[in-house]
Amino acid sequence: MLTERLLAVLFDGLIFGAWLFLVSAGLTFVYGVLRVLNVAHGSFYALGAYLAATLVGLVVGRGLSPALTYPALVLAALLVGLTVGPAMERLLLRRLAGRDEVTGLLLTFAVLLIFEDVIKLIWGVTPWAADAPYGALGQLKLGAVTYAVYPLALIGVAALMGVLLWFLTGQTAFGKLVSAVIADREVSAALGVDVGRVSNLAFSLGTFLAALGGALVAPMISVVPGISVEVIVIAFAVTVIGGLGNVAGAALGALVVGLVRTSALYFFPELDLFLVYALMTLVLIFRPYGLFGRAEIRRI
Repeated sequence: MLTERLLAVLFDGLIFGAWLFLVSAGLTFVYGVLRVLNVAHGSFYALGAYLAATLVGLVVGRGLSPALTYPALVLAALLVGLTVGPAMERLLLRRLAGRDEVTGLLLTFAVLLIFEDVIKLIWGVTPWAADAPYGALGQLKLGAVTYAVYPLALIGVAALMGVLLWFLTGQTAFGKLVSAVIADREVSAALGVDVGRVSNLAFSLGTFLAALGGALVAPMISVVPGISVEVIVIAFAVTVIGGLGNVAGAALGALVVGLVRTSALYFFPELDLFLVYALMTLVLIFRPYGLFGRAEIRRI
């Protein structure tokens, strides 16, 4: 029935949008602070997914309680965020200070390619599965549609992370420092702000969000090489639609893209990604800086 299909489109769109927000929020947040369009963001997503699959496999293999698989997913994201993120910002991105954005784009693209091979060397090319957390929560009947609880919980996690990110950036001292660095890095440094530390923490947070997206989606997909490229392409579309550097824009962009792509898969599967990029094109025509973006003064 049409009603059942529309209900399925709504929930699938919200689930897909929640996943997109987790990944895109980190991408747009990093751009806002460091002014680097981090293509390697997709690699952090893939590392989170692979590490989550590894840790879930260890929990299941040792016969431990399935409830322990959920902390394992978060632990995987934390490990990536606390190790890979700070190291990459300090060793590579900090050297880009004062350079144009294209240089950062090329550098992070090179890092993406390197991580693709590193992932293959560590985990191989065969698919990894981490479905234990997915099945442990059971199913829920919503009207005429039956859903697994795990994907629905993903919506709640995305909403929670959105609220925490809003609180962190708007209601804390760290958020005020981030706002100052975004407004003017040179003046902030002159006033005593440790710009390097703020940038490192911001990049680590963005890395954690990408890895969290990968870790939480790992139980729902087959973790295979190439997922980093797939996610960065769609995340880029989300951030462009919402406005680069704007977390609220990432939330709206993720919701819009999630619903549009899900609708296409149900009603016009042959137009799947076409509709997403057609929407991005329309937004750029009428709002070149995205729905929540704004024009900025560039120093020359």
